[in-house]
Amino acid sequence: MNHIKVQLSGKQADGYVIPLGPVSLVNVVTDVGMVGCGAFDVAALNNFGYPAAKVRPSRGSSIATIEDLLEGIVKEVNPSAEKLGLKIGLTGREALELL
Repeated sequence: MNHIKVQLSGKQADGYVIPLGPVSLVNVVTDVGMVGCGAFDVAALNNFGYPAAKVRPSRGSSIATIEDLLEGIVKEVNPSAEKLGLKIGLTGREALELL
């Protein structure tokens, strides 16, 4: 597992890349919520009141790095994250700035 600090406008977040054979599980976590690759079940996280969104790649076939995640496009947002202003179409970085 790789842990990477991600600098946002007003704070730092924690990025994680977990290799799983041919793919990687990629997410960035703030003190409020998280943005992750398509492998995350953001609806299930909403059951715990945890704001979460998942992104699709802006280029290429998958999210493999933290940079891919930050440049990716939000494709799903749970209701807890919507209350904070997250919406489909934001970049991963824009979504994290709202968390």
